[in-house]
Amino acid sequence: MTEIKFIDQSLRDGQQSLWGMRMRAGHSLPVAADIDRMGYSVVDFTGSSLFEVLVRYCQENPWETVDLVRGAMPTARMRAGARANAIVGMGLTPRSILELWVRTLAKHGIGSFWIFDCLFNLDQMKWMSGIAQDAGMHAAPQVMFAESPVHTDDYYANIVAEMATWGTESIILGDEAGVLTAERAARWVPEMVEAASGVPLEAHFHNTTGISTLNYITAAKAGVHILHTAMGPMANGPSMPSVTVTADNMRRLGFDVNLDESAVPEISEHFRRVAEAEGYTLGAPREYNLAHSHAQLPGGMTGTLVNQLRQYGMEDRYDELMEEIGVVREEMGYPIMATPYSQLVGIQALLNLVNDERYSVFPDENLMYLAGHMGPIPGVVAEDVQDRAFGSKRGKEFLDWEPPQPTLSEIRHQFGENMSDEELLLRFLIPGPDVDAMYAAGPAKTQLDYPETPGAMLARELMQSTTARYVNYQSAGVDMTLQRNA
Repeated sequence: MTEIKFIDQSLRDGQQSLWGMRMRAGHSLPVAADIDRMGYSVVDFTGSSLFEVLVRYCQENPWETVDLVRGAMPTARMRAGARANAIVGMGLTPRSILELWVRTLAKHGIGSFWIFDCLFNLDQMKWMSGIAQDAGMHAAPQVMFAESPVHTDDYYANIVAEMATWGTESIILGDEAGVLTAERAARWVPEMVEAASGVPLEAHFHNTTGISTLNYITAAKAGVHILHTAMGPMANGPSMPSVTVTADNMRRLGFDVNLDESAVPEISEHFRRVAEAEGYTLGAPREYNLAHSHAQLPGGMTGTLVNQLRQYGMEDRYDELMEEIGVVREEMGYPIMATPYSQLVGIQALLNLVNDERYSVFPDENLMYLAGHMGPIPGVVAEDVQDRAFGSKRGKEFLDWEPPQPTLSEIRHQFGENMSDEELLLRFLIPGPDVDAMYAAGPAKTQLDYPETPGAMLARELMQSTTARYVNYQSAGVDMTLQRNA
């Protein structure tokens, strides 16, 4: 039988989509060994944006977190990743820092590296793939799916065919926004398998509209035998399909699944308790909604935009904003709605609503994108948008702008000649005061306190409400006996 391999996304994309990237060392360590024993092909663990959030909002050193979890997972191949031309933020990162990022992750035991670029700057992606392989990693470039007049099957097939020549162990087919319909998947996935010419493909489909569980069946039948899933409350919604249902589906189709799921209930209960204690979202299946394909927003973007509308006192204009996002995406040349372009389009749409006149204000990153510095724009930018963007003094500056490429020696001279690679990366990418606060907070907490389970709370209440030496409590689903020590 053909084996289906699984990649776990509970600790990376699951928590990125549902928890806003707030998973700390003490959240993952209690179940890391259990995940390690399950037999995953890869455990996806971190990325550049997660590093930023850990430093700025959790005051936790992400390098320490990687080392702690790596130590608790001695057998799993762990994965990290980044955009091909940037780490942290919406702009661009010098190649010297990109290379240091990849090699430092490898030094910390990361054995797999995924590379994405929604504009498919293939030269840059190939360069980063080569750096990862030279550092001893498995490189996995990602193809991001989107619906638009320019993102045709031939468009994608040419990209996959090019990536298949890079010597990578696999290529990821990603549907970040969860907009790949069942009809398109039945045509698109087999064409990508053919274009890959034998290079294994991975399916990384977000279950935002509930269709990705079905699309995994389509993918497996077409020859995609590596599937990304998450566990329990870290699955579904804007996250991945659940490992429980997906593994069962694969077995029913006659595939071999060498995965030990016996610990999934315990791991899922742990994450549920953490989510409830911290106020994080629990993943849950969703109804299929055709309206989602208009804006094509990924994961956590919706919540971010709702908060921004609230800041302007415009909560009642959410539907109008979603409509504007779809229009702005078209006018900006149909960028794929994933980092950073989902943010760039979303912010521009919000500014268009907030201001009296559309496109009266452009963030610098949008000017950078429109000037072509981030990569080839897939479609045609509306003439009015181009005129407004580059009719201002600031816009004209970006037409002749060249992204700076300082050497590592120059960067070290700026930040400290004897600074470790790890600290140098943090200080280059993240504001200094945030890094200072992180170091001042001390070591990462390996254990975090959570509210007691309902059973434990009931036991405590029973013992506090009576002086009896022996108590037996029975109700639907509960049979509890307690006895005091002498």
